[in-house]
Amino acid sequence: MASGSRGPNSRVFCPDHPDAALVEDYRAGDMICPQCGLVVGDRIVDVGTEWRVFSNEKSNSDPARVGASENPLLNGSDLATMIGKGTGDASFDESGTAKYQNRKTMSSGDRALMNAFREISNMADRINLTKTIVDRANLLFKQVHDGKTLKGRSNDAIASACLYIACRQEGVPRTFKEICAVSKVSKKEIGRCFKLILKALETSVDLITTGDFMSRFCSNLGLPSSVQKAATHIARKAVELDIVPGRSPISVAAAAIYMASQASEDKKSQKEIGDIAGVADVTIRQSYKLMYPRAAELFPKDFKFFTPIEQLPQS
Repeated sequence: MASGSRGPNSRVFCPDHPDAALVEDYRAGDMICPQCGLVVGDRIVDVGTEWRVFSNEKSNSDPARVGASENPLLNGSDLATMIGKGTGDASFDESGTAKYQNRKTMSSGDRALMNAFREISNMADRINLTKTIVDRANLLFKQVHDGKTLKGRSNDAIASACLYIACRQEGVPRTFKEICAVSKVSKKEIGRCFKLILKALETSVDLITTGDFMSRFCSNLGLPSSVQKAATHIARKAVELDIVPGRSPISVAAAAIYMASQASEDKKSQKEIGDIAGVADVTIRQSYKLMYPRAAELFPKDFKFFTPIEQLPQS
């Protein structure tokens, strides 16, 4: 028998130890005082997932009796009841037709949204993106879908472009090649949808800079923080001095990493850096050739050279 007290705010507490944090026994449905063991409250409702397992069911069947969490992006908030297949006589009428049936068809709009959300989630999992980015990409796709401004475009291409925009807006940009690597569509098609979505939603994204990729590229290459710091300084100075006009931030970042690594003890080849950055060796070489003549101006003053500037490769 429970023997507890309630405060003015209907809070249950132990009468002998009012400040003690009660422990919930979910199996018995009791709330117990950890200091004296008194059952303060019983018949506590478990708000977790409701499960059921019957001995005649297959072991791989899902025991959950409730569906996924509510999705506000779907029409009707995705609230529905699924009716299992009937087995007894009570499940059928005189003509043998099931008395209770699921809705046979989902609306085409909800089906397209569900498929796109699944595709975005799969792509995000493959490149380790957080749930906040996935949620923003889902919202962007929902806005594009409702606006019906990109009719005729592949939903996979729109989903990929939405994920790219979400990464940019969340401050963790990915390159088109990284998105393309986990997508089913070409880089060119993703780029087209990217421009159309920005125009349709009247939104914008911050310009990408060399610093957006530097830490990730250096980390994937296994370079120490001193080389990353030097490469960041080199790329920033190269842009400020207008040494690399017209070059993409990714190629400038890759060339800066190559220059910094060649001057350090941890040397990396252009091919190794190109594989991580997603740019060709010749692209890195062209940017590096522009930066090499003014290398002395680009390195930070406190950088400890393992290889002097005069002995750095010229291309």
